Amino acid sequence: MTDEIASITPIPVCRYEELTPGRGVAVLLPDGSQAAVFRTFADELYAVGNLDPATGAYVISRGLTGSRGAVPTVASPMLKHVYELASGRCVDGPAGPEPACRLPTFPVLRDNGVVYVLDDPAIPATHDGGKS
Repeated sequence: MTDEIASITPIPVCRYEELTPGRGVAVLLPDGSQAAVFRTFADELYAVGNLDPATGAYVISRGLTGSRGAVPTVASPMLKHVYELASGRCVDGPAGPEPACRLPTFPVLRDNGVVYVLDDPAIPATHDGGKS
């Protein structure tokens, strides 16, 4: 763990076994924003912003998970924009890929069966699938 990450307090989300594969949960962050945490069917963990940039609604945690090839994705329940869970990049929308629509990503940790989110999206999400 780097000093930069060590100075940030992890936010507890829930116990790992409480996350249903393929479903998301919303997490309130200290600054009032929200993250959406997902457990995939491959048991990987991802966290992205819960605010849908295309609509301004906090709904991403209720989106449908899937994949584009081997890349895990979530589709917004509003306008069906599809975002990569690892990068937050919009890979499909009503008019195709929309580079202006992007979700922030957050590092996710799993420790002693508890899932945590680090609330600083500026920290690179060096994704290890949250399997630590």
